[in-house]
Amino acid sequence: MKLKRFAALLPILLIAACKPVVLAPSGDVAAQQRDLLVISTLLMLVIIIPVIALTLFFAWKYRESNKDAEYAPDWHHSTKLELVIWAAPLLIIICLGALTWVGTHLLDPYRPLNRISADQQVTAGEEPLRVEVVALDWKWLFIYPDYGIASVNDMAVPVDRAVEFKMTSATVMNAFYIPTMAGMLYTMPGMETTLHGVINTPGTYDGFSSHYSGAGFSHMRFKAHALDTDGFNAWIAKARESADALDRPSYIALAQPTENAPVQYWGQVDPELFGRVVQMCVEEGRMCSSEMMALDRQGGTGLAGAINVAQLPRARNVTGEIRPVFGAPSFMVTSFCTPEDSARMFAASGAEVVAPFDASPMRGHALTRPGAPRASGLTALETADRNL
Repeated sequence: MKLKRFAALLPILLIAACKPVVLAPSGDVAAQQRDLLVISTLLMLVIIIPVIALTLFFAWKYRESNKDAEYAPDWHHSTKLELVIWAAPLLIIICLGALTWVGTHLLDPYRPLNRISADQQVTAGEEPLRVEVVALDWKWLFIYPDYGIASVNDMAVPVDRAVEFKMTSATVMNAFYIPTMAGMLYTMPGMETTLHGVINTPGTYDGFSSHYSGAGFSHMRFKAHALDTDGFNAWIAKARESADALDRPSYIALAQPTENAPVQYWGQVDPELFGRVVQMCVEEGRMCSSEMMALDRQGGTGLAGAINVAQLPRARNVTGEIRPVFGAPSFMVTSFCTPEDSARMFAASGAEVVAPFDASPMRGHALTRPGAPRASGLTALETADRNL
């Protein structure tokens, strides 16, 4: 019997193998998040522990075998008890609300850091280290625009220096997380998110994806090195020694889904690459989302651009094969056609070339503005509608 009881306690010993990274951070932002978590938990325990204790006490005191328990079937109200029951939880909720509101605003991931640690403020003119992050299937790409280098599944930051991460995803939604440095933040295709953080203790820390993204999700991990100034400069120099250049064709090849991707470095990086990844126009000839939005603001391309699309195979170069808009695989707009181009394309079929429509508000369009009601009770607009 004793052996069975001991065996039942064995799973508890497995907890000893867990590393309390969230509760033992190495960066100021993560430390503030830890404090917020601990204080919130303690505030909730102020209510939880007495409730559990009283539940057990009442169950024991009013057990069936206790004939001495006081029996008061006519009791129904106590002002003091009601005050305790409602006032205590209300005070806890107010404290939690205030703590959460202040903490979430101070720890907003988009907010630049105003301090490096509890006793060190960010000096005026001190710029954060910029790191551009792309979540690929299934690996992490890090681009250092100020140094012109890039790496896969390996990154480095200087100790006691603010870091600004600009992040996006190449395919599906993902989540970037270095528990010892800062909170988790999502990466999404076609969008850019920002995370600010800092590491105050030198070391090598784990970073990973905390949002399931497919077959290789379990191996989507990387190492984050927190180095002193000399160590960081040495890491940059090591990356610059690579003769490889990360341009648009090499990025398309890198974006192919792979698992357990090895660490890789590039000594040169196309400065426009990250912006094109965000705007989803890395492939040659593909229109960027900003260009599409500019055309939409002008009223769209209308029929002139309806057929100007090409098939877009997943994570490959553009084939250039023309496809219809509806009932086709993924496609992309290749360029903007002028009315003259449309006239040549539609010449054989004799189709009518339609110019982009006017996107201005339709109120009063081609009609006089409504005035005061006439003797007949109809406005000018109503009269025009009736005539139509």
